Amino acid sequence: MILPAGLTVGVPVEPDAATGRRWATEELLDPVYHQQRSLLSRLWDWLAEQLAGLQTPAAIDPFAVLVVVGIIAAVVVVAFLVAGPVRVSRRGSSDRRVLDHDDARTAEEIRAAAEAAASRGDWALAVLERYRAIVRGLEERTVLEERVARTAHEAALAAAARLPSLGDDLVAAGRTFDDVAYGDEPATADDERRLRELDGRVRDTRPTTPTGVADLAVAAPR
Repeated sequence: MILPAGLTVGVPVEPDAATGRRWATEELLDPVYHQQRSLLSRLWDWLAEQLAGLQTPAAIDPFAVLVVVGIIAAVVVVAFLVAGPVRVSRRGSSDRRVLDHDDARTAEEIRAAAEAAASRGDWALAVLERYRAIVRGLEERTVLEERVARTAHEAALAAAARLPSLGDDLVAAGRTFDDVAYGDEPATADDERRLRELDGRVRDTRPTTPTGVADLAVAAPR
C-alpha cells in the first residue's frame, strides 16, 4: 500500500537491553523528576488559591473565613513542628559547652550554687552545676587545660585520661550532664548525690602524669 506523501505510521520499536537502559536513564535525568517542593510551599500555594476568591467584600462568606483561619492555624502549627525541632537540633549539636565563655566563677562558687539548688530540690540545676564544678576544679588544678568550648563528653574523656581510676564514673557523669541539659531528661536526687560524691573523689584523687610528659622524663639524661 502506498501512503500519501507526508503521512507516517508509528511502528512499535522493541529496543535491546542496552538501548532500553539508556532511554530509561535519559528519562530519569529529566529535571521534572527532581523538582520536589516542600509541604509548606504546597500548602501556601493552595491557601493563596483559596484566598483569591475572597478579594472583594461581596465574595466573603463567614464559613469560608473560618475555614481559611483554620487553615492558617494549621500551617503555623506544621511550620513550628517542622522548623522547631531543626532549630533545637542545630543548637544542641553546635553549642554543648559545659562552661559559658563569660562564666568566671571558681569551683567553690559553682559548688555553692549546686548546694543551693539541691537544698531547694532543683535537681536538674544541682546536677549541671556540680558537673561544672568538677570541670572547673580540674582546670584550677591544671589537670585539664582551660577550654571554653569544651563539651561534657570531651571534658569527661580528658579527665579520665588523667584520673583513670575514675574514668567510668566521669564518662557517666558527662552523659548525665548532656541528658539533663540537652536531652530533657529529668534529674533525680540520686543523680545529684552521685555527682556530689564523684566531685569529692575527684578532689581527693591524684592525677597521673600525661603520657607525653612521662616519655620526656624517661628519655631525659640523669
